[in-house]
Amino acid sequence: MWNVPLQKKCYKKKLHLLNPQKEVKPIEVHVTKRGTESRSADVESIERGVRELLAQKVSGTLLGIWLLIPEHLRLGTWDLLTTWTGDNHSGIKPRLALQMVHESALCTTGIRQTRSLCHQSFELANGLPYIATDEEVHYLLDEHSIDEAKKLQIRLALLRQCLGHYKSNILAFDPHRIRTYSRRIMPKKKSRPNERSNPVLQTFFGLDVQTGQPLGFTIGSSGKTTTRASLELLEMMDMILPSNNVLLLADTEHESCRLIDHIIESDRYDILMPAARKKAVINTIKNLEYKRHWAGYATAETQYRYKENKHEFRLIGQRSGEKEEEYNYKPFITTGDNSSLELITEDYPERWTIEEFFNFEGAMGWDRASTMNLNIRYGKLSLALIAQAATYQLKKILPKPYRKWTAPKESLRDKTSCRFHFTWN
Repeated sequence: MWNVPLQKKCYKKKLHLLNPQKEVKPIEVHVTKRGTESRSADVESIERGVRELLAQKVSGTLLGIWLLIPEHLRLGTWDLLTTWTGDNHSGIKPRLALQMVHESALCTTGIRQTRSLCHQSFELANGLPYIATDEEVHYLLDEHSIDEAKKLQIRLALLRQCLGHYKSNILAFDPHRIRTYSRRIMPKKKSRPNERSNPVLQTFFGLDVQTGQPLGFTIGSSGKTTTRASLELLEMMDMILPSNNVLLLADTEHESCRLIDHIIESDRYDILMPAARKKAVINTIKNLEYKRHWAGYATAETQYRYKENKHEFRLIGQRSGEKEEEYNYKPFITTGDNSSLELITEDYPERWTIEEFFNFEGAMGWDRASTMNLNIRYGKLSLALIAQAATYQLKKILPKPYRKWTAPKESLRDKTSCRFHFTWN
């Protein structure tokens, strides 16, 4: 008689083996500023935890992040993240990616920087009842390749194109160096002669000069030259830009015979950039016949070609100064058809728009890098582009005084300089 209950007990203990659902691995989350523990990451547990928090009284200094939710809906952020993570069931991975997007919007580089995001209602905007640790975020970023990050950038740029974020046919190209704290041995560089040399991560951005909004970026490495990175960026622009006759404004670092020949043969782009002040180039523009436009300013041009070039290009000389002994010459390379005066005095000054972008938006993810793992860097910076796009849409509907506020890292400590401080409190 006593054998029957024993058989039923053994039968009940093995019911979990018949569950067809795949077991979800728990993740490490923050429960305090320094304490962590493992929590379930299945969809039902996440939804149950979020609903429980929403049913309670929610308060915190970071509730203002919810102002970005309507902008995410207009931008299609959730579809971008689910496609990038490959999680069609809307599980934990898109929510972790959204956590990184919102960290960029808050101008933080991770939990380990401030240790102040816990229990501030920040996690609810990510669709989570907790905040995942940096280790879990590291694993997520490392799962996705560079090619997947580029496709994410292209999808985002196409959506922004439809929303009218790009209005000009003039793009600014610029190699932007980000200081890195990686322990890898790498060459050190300095931006100014009187500064200390530091290891840097080389990035290459393309930006619309009229709206100041980025289209995409690539990252350089020890085996990738500036020319190769620029050509990769142009391949991405081919998939984003709908029209031809696009003028590229570049720096002297982009000057190479291979890049110039590629642009001439493409019939899609024109380029304008300062030429290196080589002796042969300076002697050539000195002997040209200059046309004086106003006091102290004159231009001239000729057809020129380096020995390695397949095609000729326009070499424009800019001369400043009234007296012959005070003349100063500066050469420019262009493949466009517009007048030299229009190119140099009207178009080329627009290139500094990209410098303004790094000054105003750099704290959202383009001012420091903690690792040189390219999968992680591409993923992290690509998600920061989504945060920048959402805040750009929000900024357009804000009153004028708040549209010009910058986004420095110090904004979380010095609240008077935070561009969106009133949304966080």
